[in-house]
Amino acid sequence: MRTVFLGTSEFAAAVLRRLANSPHRPALVFTRPDRPRGRGRKLAAPPVATAAHELGLEVEQPESINGDAARARIADAAPEVVCVCAFGALIKEPLLSEHPVLNVHPSLLPRWRGAAPIERAIMAGDELTGVSIMRLTAGLDSGPVCAQEDQAIRPDDTYGSLAARLQELGGDLLVAVLDTAPPCVEQDGAAVTYAEKILPADRELDPQRTAIELERLVRALTPHIGAYVVQADGARLGVVAARALTGDGPPPGVVTLEGPRPVLGCDHGALELIVVQPPGRRAMSGEAYLRGLRR
Repeated sequence: MRTVFLGTSEFAAAVLRRLANSPHRPALVFTRPDRPRGRGRKLAAPPVATAAHELGLEVEQPESINGDAARARIADAAPEVVCVCAFGALIKEPLLSEHPVLNVHPSLLPRWRGAAPIERAIMAGDELTGVSIMRLTAGLDSGPVCAQEDQAIRPDDTYGSLAARLQELGGDLLVAVLDTAPPCVEQDGAAVTYAEKILPADRELDPQRTAIELERLVRALTPHIGAYVVQADGARLGVVAARALTGDGPPPGVVTLEGPRPVLGCDHGALELIVVQPPGRRAMSGEAYLRGLRR
């Protein structure tokens, strides 16, 4: 089946690689323009652009996918299906009606529509998630679902480990849908939940929450966004890995430095900081961090 692919992120790049190695290899790839990244704020290509060049696929990076020039370019490629995964910009009419559009979404829709479904599933303590292939409509991830496959969320899963499994599953499921063209079924509107975008305030480890909730938050934001705890001097200490402790701990908000690792007091239990990242430094074990403080 002749396809055009729209995507931007690392997740989307993995799906693109699977699609390119199938009979549905894209005739054309669209991604977002290069953006400044990192401390030096140098221009960097999106992961999908890098993957497409490696795969020998033609790439376009328009400012607007809904503009006349981009729509004309898609029409020239004559796709039977436009495939979308983590593109990062709204696809609007009339583009939505000009071609059949399938979207790869990493959740079991209608649960976790929106921008951060993997993070929100881990943060909520869900035991199961998955991938849905849906027909894209004007609503937020509200289109009919053509296929789904579930994936267990392991107790030690981070965003990185779970996303790696889901992107492989997503690529395989997209190819299967293109192979078989199954019917699409409308979502149950009564079961909808929303995965809101991760905001700066979501990153802070609030000691008024339970240790279990904060451990899940750390896992959900590792390694791509990062959680942090505010220390007594107001400095932010990044937290890369943590473990919820049961029993008594320090008062909520207090970080004790006497043990082998730092421990944050929480509303219920305490959070042991296993791997931390001090401001301007690389990540290190909690033990190494404390050794540095004691010198």
